[in-house]
Amino acid sequence: MSSPSLRILEKDLGVNKTTLHNWKKTRPKLYAFIIESYKRKEFLDKNLELMINQKDFLQKEINSIKDNL
Repeated sequence: MSSPSLRILEKDLGVNKTTLHNWKKTRPKLYAFIIESYKRKEFLDKNLELMINQKDFLQKEINSIKDNL
């Protein structure tokens, strides 16, 4: 899990690169929180994708068992 690019942060937060660099210097806890939030979001997205794949697999398995009965 990598940290988001400055362009993504600019777009999502509605600030420019200068503001982001200033936050990194003057408000390191805020900047770290933002970066950590993006990492968690990425992790949750991957988990959700895996759960959807697992649900689809189980649904196919249930349907094949129903067809065999």
